[in-house]
Amino acid sequence: MDVVDISPVKKNPCGKFIGTGQKKIIINKDKLKQQLENPEMSKLSFRQMIVDISKTTGIGQRTVQNTLAEYRNEGTVTSPNKKKVRPTVIEKVDEFDKNAIRQKIHNFWRNREVPTIPKMLVAINEDDSLPSLSRSSFQRILKDLQFEYVKKNRNSALLEREDLITWRRRYLDKIRHYRSQNRPIYYLDETWVNAGETHNRAWLDTTVKSSRDAFINGLTTGQKQPSGKGKRLIVLHIGSTDGFVPGGLLCFESKTNSSDYHDEMNGDTFFEWFVKTLPLLKDNAVIVMDNASYNSVKKHKIPVMSWKKQEIIDWLESKGKVVKHPTVKVDLMNKVRKIKKQYDQYVIDEYAKQNNKLILRLPPYHCELNPIELAWSSVKSYVRTHNNTFKLKDVQELLKKGVDHVTPEMWTNFVGHVIKEEEKFWNIEHTTDELIDNLPEEGARHVLSIGTGDTSSSSDYDSD
Repeated sequence: MDVVDISPVKKNPCGKFIGTGQKKIIINKDKLKQQLENPEMSKLSFRQMIVDISKTTGIGQRTVQNTLAEYRNEGTVTSPNKKKVRPTVIEKVDEFDKNAIRQKIHNFWRNREVPTIPKMLVAINEDDSLPSLSRSSFQRILKDLQFEYVKKNRNSALLEREDLITWRRRYLDKIRHYRSQNRPIYYLDETWVNAGETHNRAWLDTTVKSSRDAFINGLTTGQKQPSGKGKRLIVLHIGSTDGFVPGGLLCFESKTNSSDYHDEMNGDTFFEWFVKTLPLLKDNAVIVMDNASYNSVKKHKIPVMSWKKQEIIDWLESKGKVVKHPTVKVDLMNKVRKIKKQYDQYVIDEYAKQNNKLILRLPPYHCELNPIELAWSSVKSYVRTHNNTFKLKDVQELLKKGVDHVTPEMWTNFVGHVIKEEEKFWNIEHTTDELIDNLPEEGARHVLSIGTGDTSSSSDYDSD
């Protein structure tokens, strides 16, 4: 009897899509087994059948099981969705690096050098701590950070958008005012801790020499991608120069695979924590937080253009406004804008007011103005230093000890550092105004959107 060499079955690589052809092979083998009259074969369990098909086709057992289930439920098999969801450069560059890019641009101004895209690209790509960027990717990040061009003749410069500058200066003016009144100021924020936390960027000192050093050496709470591996804890807390507020810690296990830890929190969870925590704060307190969606839930829904016309009309009439017919959406939305301010309220802001507290929101991408970020850095450093089991339960206990490890003296130092950062931000507009005014000018000054050649606003100055 001749011996026939049989080539070993080539296994399908893990994660590789299988097409309808391979799926049909699975189905045909299933049918064949059902049709075989061999008594021994008919006794095979469904589980064993899956194992046998997997061995003969090289396709994973789970894929075999899913394919058989699909065929039996639908009577057919479908092609896989081969379209991969690729993250954009905005998603790949984390908040830490975006903040560092903003700081680099600001430092150009502080050094009395006008930042341009070519200059900044060189500075960023020469910095080993930052990702290497193409011009187009850099422009997308600039747009996300709300930068724009200011162009005077052939001279151009990078400036933040007017609305962001206005937000920041309003914030700085308010927090200065509240400090002058000696009002208690609390800072809150959310972060994450992984079961596999180990030292990567670790800031151990209780003093802060510069915001850049602090961020490089451990301030990674803004990162979207966790540095450690394994299960993850979502953490929320609040603190002041008196330290972390006793009883204010919220810590729970992540239930999703989302790369952005902010996705774990929702408005209901945050509000429940907020209501529980508010009585723990001093009376007449100011609470500083960012503008994340979960702490910015609106008390009233305000119409937008996507609403149906009748819905907008009903909303306006419910507010006592008379709507003349016939009408169009544009006219209706103009009426909405005239009165929306009195209804544009946040749920937690109103609740805080009822309890003699006040909410103050940070401008976006300004985490260096929140001292709790530095406190988180110290907490994470403690966890990384003492984590030797990499078990979530143990890490949770280390987290609590790390929180206790951050003293009121450390918090006072963190707040003092942030006050210095506030002064830098307050003064930078004076420098930019001076340098922009001194640029050679033969024509009008124009503001241009990033990535376009279109003028986004009219000339600010008449030509001489």
